[in-house]
Formats: sequence, structure tokens, C-alpha cells
Amino acid sequence: MSVKIFKTKYLFLFSFLILLFSCDNKMIYEQNKKIDKGIWNQKDIVNFNVEISDTVLLHNFYINIRNSGNYQYSNIFLFINTIFPDGNKVRDTVECMLANPDGKWLGNGLGDIKYNRILLKKGIKFLQKGNYSFEFEQGMRKKNLLGIVDLGIRIERQ
Repeated sequence: MSVKIFKTKYLFLFSFLILLFSCDNKMIYEQNKKIDKGIWNQKDIVNFNVEISDTVLLHNFYINIRNSGNYQYSNIFLFINTIFPDGNKVRDTVECMLANPDGKWLGNGLGDIKYNRILLKKGIKFLQKGNYSFEFEQGMRKKNLLGIVDLGIRIERQ
């Protein structure tokens, strides 16, 4: 067997293994949206539209938040409107912790930016097929909230 064929076979095998193990078969939806200039105004709504077709399996719902070191608080309050396929709407208020009581940032990241994936709801069942809309508003008592870089959601099979 020539060296060229040997290298090609192993390169193909290596590429296939990387592709196989990098697939995330639990995830059904994930999207992160950038907050313009890292300043989130109270009136700015971050919206996610998700098409749900599975009403049988259980799902986990996460909030993804990236914040910079100049974020002034250890937490963030969010108002979340869920609009169901039939048009009904539910509003929740959620507190997400971004730092320990001693001020050390939670999450992962290098340098000034920290990334948190926060489990909002575990083992939920979507009762209706169709388009769900999730609207996020910052619920802090500040008109312009400095230091939130991205906001996102992830929905995965349990």
C-alpha cells in the first residue's frame, strides 16, 4: 500500500470520527442573538421562533447568556413571553445568576466574556405542534443595561 493511499485512508477516518462525535443529536433548536453594542434597552425584545413537531418526548429548555466583565450586577431578571401555536400567551419572570456572592463570574469563557447556559425548565412536554414564539425583555430597573453581549435559547430532547 502506498504512503499516499495510507494517509488518505487515515485522513478520511479521522475526519469521519470528528464529524460523528461533534454531532449533537439531542438539540432540536439553538440560536443566540447579539445585543447591539452590548447595551440592552428595556424596550428591546429578543425574539425566537421555534417550530415544534414533537408532542410526545420530554424536553429541556435553556437560556444562553454571554456577559462582559463590565456587567454591573451578579444577576439578571428576564421577562419571557411564550406565545403558543394557538395564540395563547404566558408571561414568566426569571432570575438568572451570573456571579457568585463573592463576585466571581459563573460560566465559561476566556478573558472578559463569560458564557452561561442556564436550565430554565427540565422535562417539559410541548402540548401543541406548530410555531412557538419566545420573547425576552430585560427586567432590571435600568433603562439601558450595559454588558449583556448575547442572549439565546436551546431546546433539546431529554
